[in-house]
Amino acid sequence: MKNYLRRLTGRVRSDPADRHLAYILTFVAGAANAGGFLAVKQYTSHMSGIVSSMADSFALGDVKFALSGLAAFASFVAGAAVSAILVNWGRRQSLQSEYAFPIMIEAVLLLCFGLMGSKLSLHEWLFVPATVMLLCFIMGLQNAVITKLSNARIRTTHVTGMTTDMGIELGKLFYWNIARDDVAKPMVRADRSKLKVHTSLVFLFFAGGIVGAFGFRFAGFGATIFLALILLVAAAVPFFDDVKTTLSKTWAR
Repeated sequence: MKNYLRRLTGRVRSDPADRHLAYILTFVAGAANAGGFLAVKQYTSHMSGIVSSMADSFALGDVKFALSGLAAFASFVAGAAVSAILVNWGRRQSLQSEYAFPIMIEAVLLLCFGLMGSKLSLHEWLFVPATVMLLCFIMGLQNAVITKLSNARIRTTHVTGMTTDMGIELGKLFYWNIARDDVAKPMVRADRSKLKVHTSLVFLFFAGGIVGAFGFRFAGFGATIFLALILLVAAAVPFFDDVKTTLSKTWAR
């Protein structure tokens, strides 16, 4: 189990490990997105809708709502930026947890939200904007992690992109190659592996949404603790590998 978790979020990457981590993060993103909507009546995983709502609000003169959208957008960007900083710092320090550390941060933020959400909800003026900004930050953080480690081949919160890739590969799959013997016209072939991955990601985002909605409905903010534990387990082994290495170097002095 330790070796699997070490491969899952460790420094040394492989295609299977990238896919498995993407599956986990996509499920968590779907659950947090759906649970967040039940909490604050706003989705936080996709910036397309937020940027469009900002434009509408500015056009209609609703400056307050436009500024709240801007804060959400800035939080997503900040999350992605922090993730990039942590990954690049970990890479320069040769840490095993260069990818695990941002995931650990995401887990801690979700854990804090799950433990403190019910108390914060009593102060709606603070709770709604703070929750939206926190969830947007988390989405940006984790989306940047999987983007960095997969060299931009995989996203976890961008369902539009996943669906587009599905459509492209389905178009190739059902393309009728008439001129099969014409060397000048190579056959159109679908990347079945890519199609399978993106179909799985869309399904897991949907499944996570169902689990997140039901979890928030019956367990309230405590449902995010379950999501945080998933991420903590996924990131724990490389993180503690670095802790042990640091302690051993300290004791050696």
